[in-house]
Amino acid sequence: MDLVEIKKILEGNLHKEYIEDGRRNIIFWYDAEAEFAEDIKELALENIKIIHLTESNSFYIKYLLEKEDIESNYLIYSPRPKPLPRENWLLDIEKYSQEFSTDKATLIMKDFGVLDETLRNVFKKYIKFFNNEKRYKIFALYNIKEFTEEKIDIAVLSTLCKLPVADFELVVKTILMEEVKEENKYIKEINSFGDIEVFWNLVEKKYGYHLQEKSLELLMIMFQLTNLSYNLETKMPSTWERFLSSKRSNAIVFINHFMNHSVEHEVYDVMANQIERKLKLSNYISKWEIEDYIICDTFKAFDEEIITRLITNLVENVGEYEKYRKIINRRRRTHWFNKLRDEYETVYYGMEILRLENELQKTLKGSTAFEIIDNYTKKYYLFDYFYRKFYLHYDRIEVKDKFFDLAEVIENTYTHWYLEELSMKWSQVIENELSSDIRINGLDKQQDFYNQYVVPHIRSEERVFVIISDAFRYETAKEFSDILNRDRRGKVELFYMQGVVPSYTKLGMAALLPHEKIEISDKADIVVDEINSAGTENRQKILSKYSTDAVAIQYKDMQDMKRAEYKEKFIGKKLAYIYHNMIDAVGDKPSTEREVFEAVEKTFADLNNLIKNLMNNISATNIYITADHGFIYRRSTLQEYDKVTKSTNSDVKVIDEGRRFIIAEEKKEEQGILSLSMNYLLGDDTTLNAIVPKGVTRFKVQGGGANYVHGGVALQEIVIPVIKFKNIRKDEFKSSKVEVKLTNISRKITNRITFLEFFQTEKVEEKKIPIRLKLYIIDEEGKRISNEDIIIADSRSPKPEDRTFREKFTLKDQLYDKAKKYYLVVEDEDETVEKIYDKVAFMIDLAIANDFGF
Repeated sequence: MDLVEIKKILEGNLHKEYIEDGRRNIIFWYDAEAEFAEDIKELALENIKIIHLTESNSFYIKYLLEKEDIESNYLIYSPRPKPLPRENWLLDIEKYSQEFSTDKATLIMKDFGVLDETLRNVFKKYIKFFNNEKRYKIFALYNIKEFTEEKIDIAVLSTLCKLPVADFELVVKTILMEEVKEENKYIKEINSFGDIEVFWNLVEKKYGYHLQEKSLELLMIMFQLTNLSYNLETKMPSTWERFLSSKRSNAIVFINHFMNHSVEHEVYDVMANQIERKLKLSNYISKWEIEDYIICDTFKAFDEEIITRLITNLVENVGEYEKYRKIINRRRRTHWFNKLRDEYETVYYGMEILRLENELQKTLKGSTAFEIIDNYTKKYYLFDYFYRKFYLHYDRIEVKDKFFDLAEVIENTYTHWYLEELSMKWSQVIENELSSDIRINGLDKQQDFYNQYVVPHIRSEERVFVIISDAFRYETAKEFSDILNRDRRGKVELFYMQGVVPSYTKLGMAALLPHEKIEISDKADIVVDEINSAGTENRQKILSKYSTDAVAIQYKDMQDMKRAEYKEKFIGKKLAYIYHNMIDAVGDKPSTEREVFEAVEKTFADLNNLIKNLMNNISATNIYITADHGFIYRRSTLQEYDKVTKSTNSDVKVIDEGRRFIIAEEKKEEQGILSLSMNYLLGDDTTLNAIVPKGVTRFKVQGGGANYVHGGVALQEIVIPVIKFKNIRKDEFKSSKVEVKLTNISRKITNRITFLEFFQTEKVEEKKIPIRLKLYIIDEEGKRISNEDIIIADSRSPKPEDRTFREKFTLKDQLYDKAKKYYLVVEDEDETVEKIYDKVAFMIDLAIANDFGF
């Protein structure tokens, strides 16, 4: 404690008397409760000697003062009560000396400017607490304006919990979080330097804890069951009712703040899981309907039960897909969703596959090649998209046991129905309609890409950038178009081309180059205008024949390029071909083919970043993203019937081959095989044929890696996407989030539980993207006084009623001043934008003062 005040008083008294009559001065200080026993060691007085009076040195002090030193000023300090006269050896000296007395409570009160004498005993109770300089300073930093007993108690508890502000909610949360450790250091501190009874009395007063046993575990159970009762639409077990708080609103707000905190929610989750097991919650949930707890998120068991039931219903083909979609979308706003995101998304995309199968009545339509491709690009591609998303999230789940049956159903639907049905139907149409010329009337062709998309820019003297991502199939381009619409200012259009057959890298890359003639050599080289098209250097030579200001470069060589290097490489160039290889590089290796869907996600990030850099560093305007070929991937192990034997005549020379194709002069006429002339690309005088298996079967090849393939004529392999992106700086080409507005006319809250209504003013579409908002109510000082709610405004519906939100808010149980303003705060959870989306002032006038206003 600061001794400045004591020093000032003592020196003033001693020197005053000394100056007036010229005699030395002696002061006795009896510190009955030894409050200053430690502080006195640090006390230094000017021209004053300090002697410690003990039980055994009274005679020595008497001799010192009357014989040995009769001139010096002395402070005689005793850490004991003043003795009775008959026991006081120094009584005669005291009669001509002064006596000083004070207590720490008085000094502390004076230091903090506390004039209310009724608080003396409160400060006196915490003398041990204030004896520590560090604790004293922290307490002082809380800068309490008007002292009350409760404010002092909360400030002491806050100091012992090492909090930046004096706040009892933070005290309780901090103490509860420490309980997960072997020893609760904050409880130990309170027992040593505070008052544990004060803590429990405040817990009862603020949060309605009424159980006789003072247990932190029971306190947490009270909080969580009270919060559960807020959202549960069925009767709670009678054995739980004794735990419900009488201060329900405060308990609900406390748990809401705890579980939604950006960092502390991790500790909440640990505690919730422990209590969930103790309550044997799963035994009760299994008897309730999902509708009873659709918005309950106090415990993870609710989410686990919902996931289990949805899986069961999907496996048993119950239907009700729209109901499942609404359930999952409702859970996206709840606490445990992020931890179980992959589990939910696995169920969601599995549901979408089965829903689409049901919608199409397990029938894929199209009688001509054009009709089938048209249906594929409008609807059927979604099977590939949903399947990719299903396994993307499935593979991220650590414990997959409960998902095995669902994965089997999805595999049967996708692989053994959709892939086989579509590919065999497509193969039959090719055999009947395109056997002599694979080209489909009305479709753009991959070999015409340069003339159709690039040449118009060259003629207009506009720069053009072509990004070719290996195996970037149509459904991935569809998703990436949405990403570009969301993230980049500009116009995005998605087209498609009929790819070359066989659909393999060398041929697809060559077809995308400008050319007058494409040939395949006996060594399987793809020769473009007499230049081998393999390698970036050769491709630049080919480009340079058609544009003197052309450059070809690999994406991997650009990843670390800075702005200056971009300018050095591209300034002055009219044409750039940029080659990216992630999907094929991962899929083509047996050891990594299972990770091909993760490679798609990485491709999205790479391409998005590349386009951003092209725009920012060299103001690229015209950008195309396309591919050499697509791919087929299935998860289940291939059986013998999924493979066909390569059986070319020994007399016929095979030029090139893979799991899905053979290039040879022979034209095979066998069941299960398509022999297609390559005259569509190489010219009428060619003798080469593309020999591909029908459907999605593979040629028998030694070694692993048969699940990811390309080279054949399946739609997933030959429908080649072309994304046309034009960087336009006008605001109408910048994506923006949908707007959400509060629709309540009144700005007055009259109940502790209040409902506010919001409206998503426009539907989500091309340049209008979803928004996720966090909502809560604060007072004028910025303190949160309500629970926190989430709105995910992502509706694509044109119907206004589908874009409305009715949110429930609970206010803390405290006094509210009608003369003050309170604010509904709406935060955009996107960290890249301004945090406060809206702030609306309210008056709070609670007509009834009980906990829930009814």
